[in-house]
Order: sequence, then C-alpha cells, then structure tokens
Amino acid sequence: MGDRTGFLKHDRELPRRRSVEIRVRDWREVYEPFSEEDLRVQASRCMDCGIPFCHEGCPLGNLIPEWNDLVYRGDWPGAAERLHATNNFPELTGRLCPAPCEEACVLGIASDAVTIKQVELETAEWAHAHGWASPVRTSRRTSKRVAVVGSGPAGLACAQQLTRAGHEVVVFERAERPGGLLRYGIPEFKLEKRVLDRRLEQMEAEGTTFVTRVEIGSGTGEEGAWSAGEASRVPGSGNGSGVPGAAARDAERVPASTLIDELDAVVLAVGSTVGRDLRVPGRDLAGVHLAMEYLKPANLVQEGAIAESPVSARGKRVVIIGGGDTGADCLGTAHRQGAVSVHQLEILQQPPDRRSERDPWPLWPLVLRTSAAHEEGGERLFAVETTELVGDPSGAVRSLRYHKVEMKPHPDGKGIYFEPVPGTASEIECDLVLLALGFTGPEPHGALEAFGAELTDRGNVMVGPSWETGVEGVFACGDAVRGQSLVVWAIAEGRSAAAAVDRYLMGSTMLPEPITPGRVAMR
Repeated sequence: MGDRTGFLKHDRELPRRRSVEIRVRDWREVYEPFSEEDLRVQASRCMDCGIPFCHEGCPLGNLIPEWNDLVYRGDWPGAAERLHATNNFPELTGRLCPAPCEEACVLGIASDAVTIKQVELETAEWAHAHGWASPVRTSRRTSKRVAVVGSGPAGLACAQQLTRAGHEVVVFERAERPGGLLRYGIPEFKLEKRVLDRRLEQMEAEGTTFVTRVEIGSGTGEEGAWSAGEASRVPGSGNGSGVPGAAARDAERVPASTLIDELDAVVLAVGSTVGRDLRVPGRDLAGVHLAMEYLKPANLVQEGAIAESPVSARGKRVVIIGGGDTGADCLGTAHRQGAVSVHQLEILQQPPDRRSERDPWPLWPLVLRTSAAHEEGGERLFAVETTELVGDPSGAVRSLRYHKVEMKPHPDGKGIYFEPVPGTASEIECDLVLLALGFTGPEPHGALEAFGAELTDRGNVMVGPSWETGVEGVFACGDAVRGQSLVVWAIAEGRSAAAAVDRYLMGSTMLPEPITPGRVAMR
C-alpha cells in the first residue's frame, strides 16, 4: 500500500468524454486520454483492504490491490504482469465490463469507489504500447489437438490458455471474422476493432489457428471440407492479412463427427445468440428488426466490408424497445447514422439514483445508469409496455402504441407481472423499431444438436462440474452455458474450461480455474 491516506486526499475522477457535438460525427471511442499522473493518483485511493471485496466482485479474481499499488508506484511492467496473470484481455474488460468490482469496493461503503476499471484499461494499453503484451510462445508441445467452436470472449480465452499450455488449437467461427459479439454486436464507439484485432494477431502469433466461415453441424460434410491435417489450406486461416479470417468465401459445413474423430477435445463456446422477440400485432411489418439485424451491418460498414447498411436510422424516427446495454448500443449507433428522433422504451420502472436497502453493499445495485449514448440524446420512457405496431398502406411500420404499467407480485407468489395503468395509452410515430430485449440462449440446432449436447429447461448447455457435456471429450463454456451475461464472466469461464480440458488431456493442469459451473447448468 503506497499511499495510506490517498483515499482521504483525492476524489474519484474518470477521463472526460469527448463533446457530444464532435463524437456523434465519427465512430471513434468516446473518452479523452487520461494522464499517467491522474491515473497514479486514482490508484493511490485503493486502501489495500484486509479483505478486498473487489476480488469477490470480479469473476476473474483480478489482483486489484496489487496492481493498483504497482501503478501508484510507477511500476508499469509489474502492474501489467499482475493484470495479465488473471485476465487474458484486460483492454476488453476495461472498456466493456460494468465493473462489479467497483460496486464491491470497500471504499464505496462511505465514499466513491476506486476507479478500478480505468486503472485496468490504462495498464493494459501501457502493456501493448511498450511490448509487454507480446506473444507468449511455449516450448512445450503436447501433440494434443483441440477445437474451440465460437470466437467470442469465452472461446478466445479458452483457446489462448490451451495454446499456451502447448496444445494445437483451432478456433472455428461461422462469421466472416473472429470475435463473435465483440466484433459484430459492440459498436465501434465502445470498442474500436483495432483493439480486438491486436489480440487476435497476438493469438495467431502464439500458434492458435482461426478458421472462419465454417459452420459446425450434422451430416457427412462435403468435398473440400476441413480436416485436422490440412488446417492451413482453409481460406481465412493464417492468411497473412493481419486480421485472422479476413479472406472472403462461401461458408463450409463441417460435421461434428469430423472434430470428434480427428481431434482430442472440443469446446463449445457458441454464445447466447437467439434474440428475444416481441409478439405483438404488427411485429412482421417492414422496419421492425432484432437488434443484431441492425448492429451487425453497422459494424460491417465501419470495417469496410459493405458500403452501406441495409438497416439504417438515417432520417428516421427510431424506437428502441429494451433499456439495457444492447439498447444503448442501438441508441449510439442511431445517433451516428443521423436519426431524426430516438425513443428508448423500458418495461421496468426507473431505478433510483443511488443504492437502495434492497441491494446493500457489496451486492450489485439496481440504479439508474446513464451511458455515453444516453448523454448524446434521445428520450427514455420507463414502465411502458408495447401493445401494437401500426403499419402504413405499404406495410411499413408508422407508429408504436403503448401504455404505462405497474410491476406487481404474482398472486401465486412466484415472480411478478405487469399490470396496465388505465387511461395511459399513447402512441409514438416511428419508421424504425429495434428490439433490444436481450438473448434467450444458444441456438439449439446446428453445433449443439450435432454434438448431442443436453440442454437445461432454459435452453442453455448442461455441463458437469468440469465443464464436460454428456459427450466424451466435448466441453462447453461461456454464455452457451450461463446464458446472456458479462464479458468478464465469459473470459472467466473460458479460462476455467481450458483448465478442465488440459486436465482431461494430460491428467493434471497448472492452468488457473477462477470459477466452477453454476448449479443451474450442471448435469
């Protein structure tokens, strides 16, 4: 603990956001640079608690007091080493994680929490800028071959850990490039894709192979399909483009039996990708889309893959149904595309500004959170329920009808229900409706069906205490197991699953295991 009185002398500070007038005209990240001096001051506020509850708040078990102290002392190499000891991608969590560690910070009981997330991000960026995030190449080769199906944060973390353990790892991605929702769901203004590509290049240099535009499914495959002995011939694998998977080609179908027969283990990290739909009259009107139908092409435009998005908010009156992070991503994207107006609807009541007695420290509090996208404009409506989408004579949406609701406990004592408030019916004119209602689970068909993975009653993959499915040598992790969750949970599950696979292949493991599967998903 470098400065024992730092938390008494200094207030919590964060980097400033670029002005709204400027940032909505581009797609760059919204924050201004944060000076080293300011960051060291913020790190000095860490009290090095006897019981650091921030560890409990972080699924990865990040060594937060240690790297806070090292940053305060100016020991950047030491801080970077401690940071990467528990987190493969701290520059991603530093940008995208909602920071449950900060809500569990002991200083937050009576003051503002330590700026843990910003220290994490700046340390990771320092490591990249000074060569402390260079490829980690192992001299130990096991001759074991592993397939990771899915290249989101869980799949990438699992693949990197297994590669560094000496195994030959191939990551399969059905989309054009690796990254999953990191690439296609997170807008550029929250995560510039150069940050993701930088890590992918590191992984490729370490020995991980990426194979894109490949769908894992049932059947016997087709001529020219992937085989373990010829991975290098697959377009999009090690193509020398600087971005794995950049080569364009038609998707191939590889049968699950090929992976089981030719490889030693398979990890299913396919994510939770089925968007929750809205069943109301008018759902099938033109101009009504699930969030990912809107966000993915917007990201493809920024990558230069397409010239123009087929679903754009330019010149339109937009309504976003859903008040979470995906809704905020749609909101910021609509601002940058030039929407005329934006309304964001949330069925829950507006949360309080501060932690309530129902969620005391160190629990995650339900409070009103205002993202950079909300700061840029738009109107938020709380406690409203959509009742109908109204179309024009051409079959395109022209308005949305809704009413206010009150949340009440269900009479049977199980759960809640939303009761309409009489006399509150209203209508919003709109040309584009985006459904940002979250995700219900992984796609049950395709890879999961082909491998014979057993599903829970919630539609997630059921695994045992070591991340194994009911199929020999087949494991699963990430949102496919947990359901829609945070990037930090995905990375933690990927790391733990890698340790389980390594133990399965070698009899023992030295890889860290930050968490075990939740009971809801266990077989």
